[in-house]
Amino acid sequence: MPISLKYAVVERERRFLIAALPEGVSTTVDIVDRYLIGTRLRLREVRAADGTITRKLGHKVRLGEGPAEVACTNMYLDDEEWDLLAALPAWVHRKTRHLVHRDGLVVAVDQLENGTLIAEIDDGEGIAVPVPDWLDVVEDVSDDERWTGAALAR
Repeated sequence: MPISLKYAVVERERRFLIAALPEGVSTTVDIVDRYLIGTRLRLREVRAADGTITRKLGHKVRLGEGPAEVACTNMYLDDEEWDLLAALPAWVHRKTRHLVHRDGLVVAVDQLENGTLIAEIDDGEGIAVPVPDWLDVVEDVSDDERWTGAALAR
């Protein structure tokens, strides 16, 4: 059966291990992802500095061979829905996300619990922009399965 993308947003993300957090951080949030075992579903809880909590259920479908291009569908959850779904078996991944706004570009930099920094550039439907010089890239891990959220949670 063909996959319908009617309600999905296509993400074309490039991921890079970086040596340092760049200047220009505008927002920082704490994220807990719960990858439901045996599914393509992810529960995400985002805690903002002002105490706001956003919870959602996401479904990701790969469009190509690797992890760099996916169709994402999200639904926002209330407390009761969250509590019910959060009781399901899952792999958990925690990180702090820093949004960097610089030179007309937005880069999400995830800081893992062990201090590792992963920068993500989402090209969306557009043409890939050059990687900015101010992003201190150590390695391009866009096509490396080990650096996906689900793999890191395991």
